[in-house]
Amino acid sequence: MNCVLDACAMIAFLRGEAGADVVRGILSDPANVIYAHAINLCEVYYDFLRAADENTARNALRDLTSLGIRRRRDMSDAFWMGVGRLKGEIRRVSLADCFAIELALRLNAHVVTSDHHEFDSIKANRVCSVLFIR
Repeated sequence: MNCVLDACAMIAFLRGEAGADVVRGILSDPANVIYAHAINLCEVYYDFLRAADENTARNALRDLTSLGIRRRRDMSDAFWMGVGRLKGEIRRVSLADCFAIELALRLNAHVVTSDHHEFDSIKANRVCSVLFIR
C-alpha cells in the first residue's frame, strides 16, 4: 500500500501522541511504501523548531528519513498547478495539505492524517483516499 504522511501524522508519531501506534504500524509493514512531500516535512521542521531548537528539528527529520519515509520534491508545473486547483476548488484545506493530496493522487496512495478538520470533507467527497490515525 502506498501512503503519504501529512505533517499531523508525522508529528503525532514523533511525539508519541494518540495515533502514533497506527503510524508505527504503517511504517513497520514491509508491504507499505511511505512518502512525504518536502512541503509537509517543512511543516514538521518548523513545528519542532518553534517548540525546541534547530538541532531538535533536524533530528526529527533525520528520524523520519531513517524510518524509510521517502521524501518527494515534486514541483513540476503540472504538479503545482494540480495543488493550486485543489486549493481553489476545496478552499477549506491548507495549501500544505493540498501538496499531500496531490502527491497521493499521483501515487495512487492514501493520505495518512489525524486532521479531521481538514480531511473529513476530503474523504466524504472522495477527493482521495484518507486514513485517519485517530
